Amino acid sequence: MRASTFQTLIIGLLCLAVAGLSGGLYNLYQRVAELQSTNTQHLQTLDTLQHDSSALKDAQEKLQYALKDLKQMVDTSEQQASTLDPMLDQWAQELQELRDGLAACATQADLTALRARIEQVEQQLLDLRTKPFPPPPTPSATKPKKTARPKPTPLSPPFSVLSVESRGGERFLAVAPHDSRSLTDVRLLHSGEQQGAWRLKILEPNSAIFAVAAQPDQTVHLP
Repeated sequence: MRASTFQTLIIGLLCLAVAGLSGGLYNLYQRVAELQSTNTQHLQTLDTLQHDSSALKDAQEKLQYALKDLKQMVDTSEQQASTLDPMLDQWAQELQELRDGLAACATQADLTALRARIEQVEQQLLDLRTKPFPPPPTPSATKPKKTARPKPTPLSPPFSVLSVESRGGERFLAVAPHDSRSLTDVRLLHSGEQQGAWRLKILEPNSAIFAVAAQPDQTVHLP
């Protein structure tokens, strides 16, 4: 009885040990499975992070190229602006000088025209007072034969005729030097004014007549 009881006790203890070991192994298996599942999730998360990191790296590279192109465009725009600003300032200054010059010319031209008209009237009155009446022609007087005079060679003006301008109801002739490239060199001539040795006598609709020292009157056709 005692030996049988002892064997039964040993078998019971072994069964308990096997049951406990089985339970421990099952728990260990579940823990390993959970760890594997967690590891798989971590790997998936790591892959996702690596993919996102690669995408961010590509986006960063594209952004760097875009910033480089933008910097080049800004540098080009600054160079163009640095080149255009002095030209715009010069053009604005020349336009302002031309406006001032035209205003001054118009005022001076009015005074000059009035003075020329007064002098012309005074001279006509003086000529009428001092001019003697010619004697009546005698029947025996013979008309002298007219000899053909050679036509003088027309001279070229030392300036360029640009156009005809109207200021205050008066017509002015716009002239400039031949080698001029600036608007400030343009000058408006009224009857009686001169450019160099050429004095404007009459401004006709299609031509201008100049008086030149020691030369016959010169006719310049208008453009």
